[in-house]
Amino acid sequence: MMNEDIPNLTSFDDGSLDLAFSIVEQQARTAAAALSGEAAVEAFRLQWLGRKQGRLTEISARWLKTAPVEAKKALGLRFNALKLVVEGLLDEAAGTGPSDAALAAEAIDITLPGTRRLTGAEHPITRTQNEIVSVFAALGYSVGVGPEVETDFYNFECMNFPPGHPARDTQDTLVIANQDRRPQRDRLLLRTHTSPVQMRTMEKQPPPVRIVIPGKVHRNEADDATHSSTFHQVEGLCVDTNITFSDLKGTLDHAMKALFGSAVKTRLFPSFFPFTEPSADLQISCIFCGGKGCKKCKQSGWIELLGCGMVDPAVFAFAAEKQPSYDPKKISGFAFGMGVERIAMMKYGVSEIGQFYSGDMRFLGQFS
Repeated sequence: MMNEDIPNLTSFDDGSLDLAFSIVEQQARTAAAALSGEAAVEAFRLQWLGRKQGRLTEISARWLKTAPVEAKKALGLRFNALKLVVEGLLDEAAGTGPSDAALAAEAIDITLPGTRRLTGAEHPITRTQNEIVSVFAALGYSVGVGPEVETDFYNFECMNFPPGHPARDTQDTLVIANQDRRPQRDRLLLRTHTSPVQMRTMEKQPPPVRIVIPGKVHRNEADDATHSSTFHQVEGLCVDTNITFSDLKGTLDHAMKALFGSAVKTRLFPSFFPFTEPSADLQISCIFCGGKGCKKCKQSGWIELLGCGMVDPAVFAFAAEKQPSYDPKKISGFAFGMGVERIAMMKYGVSEIGQFYSGDMRFLGQFS
């Protein structure tokens, strides 16, 4: 095959270039397919890759050097691709792989220690959330997760917040637009607590259940020093036979001591939550003054930290629609929920909740 077989280029548009290079590539593939023996392989190498009379050298002289400036880039890309094809055909015909020297240069000593990539440090919110979860994991709790965009049913109705219930007003809800045509229970919103995961878990899993539910929640609140429209919660649910209020108190007392130190004391005050009955607020002795009274605990010696209570039978009734084993006459349980930011602010002495979300490296660098 002579170099006269190289097509002449009279036009340098993409279609003409693709056609010309495809013709030459097919010539190379046809020639390589017929090779047999070392002499034929060497002749192919000289014919296509020879520096003085090789076909690629001739193509470079005919096409690249005479092409207009605006076509040189497109022509050069196709030329390089053709050269790689020809070199691959030559290697395949020769039946050779990388040289021993090339393999030795790329060798890896697997006995050497690996390179450790620096991944930074946990954000204080993430760190605090993981600490809370680990405390309950040590008690045998698993972790539950669920969607942040929820239906009205899972966020409110099955948690014993029927439509029109005044307790809904305490959770200023961010709703998804254009939901008016849907039934009330199917309307979408940003979850205001992680409680929907409790119901989703009970619908899928018969008792016993022991889960903690960390996650992000959203409420239409004005941001200030201690409030944010987006924050994090860790809720917990324990359901089994013969679960009592004493189990709830003992569990939370252990958790608070694990988080804040063995000297911390706990106490419960009556409260109200639609999904628990009886309900309570848990307070811990002030970690700043040791219970003596200071500005941070308003001289009371106690700090309110979370809400809790025994699961209301009405909640079990919703779960029993899909899992009949949640019969409130046979089982009982408790639930609790705490704000991660509030605990992080106490543990690390942060006075402004917005600092957690500011992205200020001067602030975050303190936790690395």
